[in-house]
Amino acid sequence: MVKIILASQSPRRQALIQLVGYSYRTIAANVDESSVTHPDPAVNVVETARLKARTIAGQTGNGKAAGHDTLVVAADTTVALDGNMLGKPADAAAARRMLQALRQRTHQVHTGLVVVDLAGKRDVSGVHTAVVTMRDYSEQEVKAYVASGDPLDKAGAYAIQHPTFRPVARLDGCYLGVMGLSVCHLLHCLIELDVPVAADLTDLQQAHQGYPCPIYEDVLAKLA
Repeated sequence: MVKIILASQSPRRQALIQLVGYSYRTIAANVDESSVTHPDPAVNVVETARLKARTIAGQTGNGKAAGHDTLVVAADTTVALDGNMLGKPADAAAARRMLQALRQRTHQVHTGLVVVDLAGKRDVSGVHTAVVTMRDYSEQEVKAYVASGDPLDKAGAYAIQHPTFRPVARLDGCYLGVMGLSVCHLLHCLIELDVPVAADLTDLQQAHQGYPCPIYEDVLAKLA
């Protein structure tokens, strides 16, 4: 049996981790994310996720109790526009500027992932990069969305899954990765760690909301 410790208090990641099919609990990783300064956004998110994972792993012990193996899962997401990282906006004005800069532009969403097998003393890591093009939303739409408060806790000041703003015109990559945790990438990591896949693949596919996911297809191929 496998138990997962999710190194995050993000409600979105907590919802997504349930798709993996294993029991889990969350522990907030109290780390200074600003201490990770790598200029490459794709590297930065992996190093930040590793900092979270190692912090939680160091607090947890050997990870084997009552017949259960324990995995620590940590992720970090950033939006990159013209190579510049757009994290969570500091306030409503910053959110508005980010959304204006992203409008009708193509950018990258990098989600770093680190999985630590506490019992086996092994870990795997990687990054999924999705290419996202935003639609031509109006200033009125931006104003209403910012006023809702939804952008303030999200990298790049938007949620791809928002039911009314719906800012994305095109996505190449994993929809769940843009939300903050590519479950498809996580399943790849579990396979690499020889952990049985317990996810309901039909539920996982439906969670992508109709967006094709190349990583999902790779997972199916590996399980065939």
